[in-house]
Amino acid sequence: MSAIRLVDVTMRDGNQSLWGATGLDTAHMLQAAALTEACGFRAIDFTSSSHMAVAVRYFRNDPWERIRRMRAAMPSTPLQFITTGLRFIAWQQADPDFMRLVYRHLQANGIGRFVLLDPMHEVPAVIETARLVKEEGAAETMCALTFTLSDVHTDAFYADFARAVNTSSDIDLFYIKDPSGLLSIDRVRTLAPAVKAAIGDRPLEIHAHTTIGQGALSSLEAAKLGISAIHVGVGPGGDGSSLPEANRMVANLEEAGHAVDIDKAALSRLTSYWARLAAAQGLPPGRPQAFDASFLRHQIAGGVLTTTARQLEELGLADRLAAVIAETEQVRAELGYPIMVTPFPQMVMSQALFNVIGTRRYAQVSDQVIRYVLGKFGKPTSAVDPAVRAAILDRSRARELEVEPPFPTLADLRRQFGERMPDEEFLLRAVMPGDQVDAMLAAGPSRATYSPEAAPLLSLLRQLAARPQARNIVIERPGLRIALHAGASA
Repeated sequence: MSAIRLVDVTMRDGNQSLWGATGLDTAHMLQAAALTEACGFRAIDFTSSSHMAVAVRYFRNDPWERIRRMRAAMPSTPLQFITTGLRFIAWQQADPDFMRLVYRHLQANGIGRFVLLDPMHEVPAVIETARLVKEEGAAETMCALTFTLSDVHTDAFYADFARAVNTSSDIDLFYIKDPSGLLSIDRVRTLAPAVKAAIGDRPLEIHAHTTIGQGALSSLEAAKLGISAIHVGVGPGGDGSSLPEANRMVANLEEAGHAVDIDKAALSRLTSYWARLAAAQGLPPGRPQAFDASFLRHQIAGGVLTTTARQLEELGLADRLAAVIAETEQVRAELGYPIMVTPFPQMVMSQALFNVIGTRRYAQVSDQVIRYVLGKFGKPTSAVDPAVRAAILDRSRARELEVEPPFPTLADLRRQFGERMPDEEFLLRAVMPGDQVDAMLAAGPSRATYSPEAAPLLSLLRQLAARPQARNIVIERPGLRIALHAGASA
């Protein structure tokens, strides 16, 4: 029996699921790089186009620089990028030539593995994306089988999809992706063998969130069935709405008689770093979750739930979260039960939020929901409720979007932004607000070092510096003296 490998999701999916994708900046990750490299993970779930946008918008970090520096610090562990069809940051599907340029630069900067996720499970879309990735580099390609509960998404559905994708020589491996933590032990016992029979010798991994307490048990059961790798979060980046916590997973795998290909001493050091960082930055650690059957209905992924809770709190509406969750279940049913994986959970939950806080249901509808109903994201799994479809499309904005031009071609975008603009800046400006990219460029290179122990002191200094009445403040301790003078920097 081969040793089980681990894939670390802390920096991307753990950060997204537990901390709304805004918990970690480039310096936090760089400080963890050597510790992570020493563990011997199969890969690092590192970034996505949405994650790259967060780096620009919230931290003024250059996401291309982040990939380069992390790759230099972690030369042996593949950095993974998850892509949902031919799209990059923007909601619309991009021109294939534009995406070719994206995949070229991601690989040139250090991405060594791509997750190919099509929310509609459209075989041609996955195969085409794999072809573009392979033509622009040598990265691994992993096809996602995104798990959900419905009458349509049976074991046979997933096996047939995997079998069809498996005909492509550009696909290297597969994984069962359970973003909402819905996969039970009983279901993995039938699903994993069905998929393995369809893909032959190609490896199969499992990515099961612990949102309702099932992910760790399902992953352990999958290990008995020939899974090659289990996705985990480290320390405070595991459990909760994230993935199973790494140290506990290793212990449980070994207890069950499995060998685990990981350096446990290095994993302990990495766990300590993330624990100290979470405490210093005020990031709530993931906790083991009790089973909650309501998630089997609304199927909200952890990252989206965390982000929505934060948005409601910012609006002073934290007490409406339960109502938004209940409305999400109804909206999802009315929209034809889309799989709750990017970009659909954001669409469905945003619509639920509008319905709860608005004057009436569907009075306000986002462009993304209109595009979904118009079929611009592919054919819905089930038909949209006729009354809801009529309510969404009976507005002038729907008629505008129905005839909107497609995503501009690469040539058109080049003419718009200038032929001489560097590719990496061009790719960001083509899909993001210009002022956000301007601010990122003005900020310069990201800081490279971070110390959890120094974080409280630096936070205090920033608060003091922001107060005009703070003058001539001196902080002294053995071996350290920091002076903050009026009109000067600390």
